[in-house]
Amino acid sequence: MAAARAPAGDIVAMNWLGQPIDCTTCPYQPLKATGACEIGHACMQDGYARRIDRFFRWHPELAKEQLHHPYFEVRAIAARYADVFHLPAMLDDPDETVRLQLALRLPQRALQRLIQDPHREVRIRVAQRLDTAQLPAMVHDEDYGVRQWVARRLPVTLLAVLVSDPESVVRQEVAQRIEMPALMRLIDDPAPEVRRIVAQRLPTGLLERLAFDPDLIVRWEVAQRALPDLLQRMQQDEDSEVRAAVQQRLNDTGASHG
Repeated sequence: MAAARAPAGDIVAMNWLGQPIDCTTCPYQPLKATGACEIGHACMQDGYARRIDRFFRWHPELAKEQLHHPYFEVRAIAARYADVFHLPAMLDDPDETVRLQLALRLPQRALQRLIQDPHREVRIRVAQRLDTAQLPAMVHDEDYGVRQWVARRLPVTLLAVLVSDPESVVRQEVAQRIEMPALMRLIDDPAPEVRRIVAQRLPTGLLERLAFDPDLIVRWEVAQRALPDLLQRMQQDEDSEVRAAVQQRLNDTGASHG
């Protein structure tokens, strides 16, 4: 057994089974003689991910040899450093931590195989990296976080498919990017957060549709951009903040009747 370098108060160096680390069983024991690995600091056998990572950072050429190690942390960290051509063989790994690393590095063709991954975090990473031409395959994902990323990256011409998404956070992403005339489909969106974005982007000549919206922030947004004739009709708004915004705009445009 070798003495651990781990500083006082650090996590005790134990292997992934919770047992003391035994260098005599390690296939990389010769590295120890040259200081190229060290218990408590850079060790592939350690159960602590940071020390495993340091080992493979020092020896990335060894990562491909440990892609099927029984401990998921070793496999996941090895996948971070191994040549990408070795990664597709790991697509069926049972641990989502490993597949998450794959989603961050796989070439596009292999990445498509993770579109239906059972773990949401993996699919989110896929949605962040997948070629935009393949993103339509994820527009109906069961997780709103995945669809939110799809809405951020989907080609604008295809965004209309998400206009009726059940989650307002997804529709907000759509409202930020969708172009006219499809933007008009969100004027009557049930979520005020979505309508506020619409009020910021709608052509000024169409803002009347939102000038008397039940949400005061929507009306305030309209007041920031409305043409003088519409501002005149908004002067009696029930909310003082909106009325103040309307009056300020009228003053700025020289159209005040005061």
